[in-house]
Amino acid sequence: MALCRLFSIKGRVQGVFFRDSTRRVAEALDITGYAINLADGNVEVLAYGERDAIDKLAAWLQDGPQMARVDQVIASEIEVDAPDDFQTG
Repeated sequence: MALCRLFSIKGRVQGVFFRDSTRRVAEALDITGYAINLADGNVEVLAYGERDAIDKLAAWLQDGPQMARVDQVIASEIEVDAPDDFQTG
């Protein structure tokens, strides 16, 4: 069963290839959605896919790419139409 989860990732997550790394992981897991930088220095990730894949992405987001420092990940399930692909903005 597909679901959609919205993540807010806090820490040193901008300027460390977080969005592009998230896109690569998401695409490998067949997840659609987006990863965007927020004005407050955080990154927002919308992930749509199968529960197991979303859980794997959620686990990866706890650490992110090598140069990142993740302090907190907040997640909530939301209802949206399925995105066509994974975008970074």
